[in-house]
Formats: sequence, C-alpha cells, structure tokens
Amino acid sequence: MEGEEITEDEAARLLAAMNEVIRAGEEMRRLRAEMIKVFVGYGWTQERIARLTEMSQPAVSKQVRARSPEAPIALSLRQDDAPWLEGRLWGLAEAISESSDETAHCTPYVHAFARGRKRFTPRAVDELRRLVEEDLRTHADRFPAANRSAYRTAYDEISRGLDVPAKTAATPPAPASATPSMRRTLAHQIQRDRLRVGG
Repeated sequence: MEGEEITEDEAARLLAAMNEVIRAGEEMRRLRAEMIKVFVGYGWTQERIARLTEMSQPAVSKQVRARSPEAPIALSLRQDDAPWLEGRLWGLAEAISESSDETAHCTPYVHAFARGRKRFTPRAVDELRRLVEEDLRTHADRFPAANRSAYRTAYDEISRGLDVPAKTAATPPAPASATPSMRRTLAHQIQRDRLRVGG
C-alpha cells in the first residue's frame, strides 16, 4: 500500500546490506591509498601511478602529500600473520573453484566470503582448509596440469603457517592503517595473480 511504513527490523536489514557495500568501498579506497604508498616507494612517477589507479594526477599528488611516514604494507607472498594467510587460502580456494568449473567442494565458501555472507572466523577458516584439502585430493585431475603442483605447494605453505603461531620477527609489522580485512583482500589478490602466472 502506498505510504505504508516498513518495520524497524526491515529497515535494519535493508541498511545492513547498504552499510556493507559502503564499508567495502571505504576499505578499498584505503587499500588503494596503501598501494600508492608502495608505488611511491618503488620510485614510480605520479603519472604512472595515476594511469594504473585510474585516478587523476592531482588526486594522486594529494594522496602522496598526505601519506603517513610509516612504512608501506609489504607485498611479499610469504608473510605469516593470520589475515594474510587467510587471504591466501581464499585466493587458492577461488582458483581451485574456477579450475573445477565451480564444482569444487570449496565453491560455496568462496562465494560466501566474496559476497560478505561469511566471516573469517577460526571455525570458517578451518572448514575452508578442510574443503580445499578435499578438493586437492579429489579434483586434481580437473586442474590445469601446470597448476597442480602450484596449488599443492601454496596449500602446504598456507597450512603450515596457520598451524604455527606467527613469529614476531618473521613478518614486518603491518602499518596501523592496514586493517586485517585489507591485508586479507590484498593477499587474496596476490595469491590469485601468482597462481595465474604459474605459482
């Protein structure tokens, strides 16, 4: 009926979905700012950074001037903090799912994480590890031949890291501006990219 009010519960559900999208957008902007710090550290020109980030050069210049003095986020794949390892596991699971035409056991978890329907709790991570292990055992014949070894090597590295508490000195401390979610997302993307080029 026109003009009919929705309930507070309905409003809460609607706004929860919207807020999730808004938070994701804000987090991606912060992650891009972290990446700009990394690129500046490489000595890349603002023009090159603007082209890669699809930002205007004045916008890049503003971010460069505003950047904090703390060290930029590290991009080495081999880091041993939990969010980084969880991101790598997610990226590996996504690659396995795609290689198996989304018939892999881990596929529902991959979609749930990507859509924000599942959180990276210890229980969810353990379950994803179990599903990835099962896929490596039962779906290996569906993987591209060049990727079979890379998938297993990545899984073994990630699994060992998750089984052993992170060593304080092994991974440089992340910048305060890099949230666990940002580190997870970045590790996910880097792991996917490395698997695409053969591990």
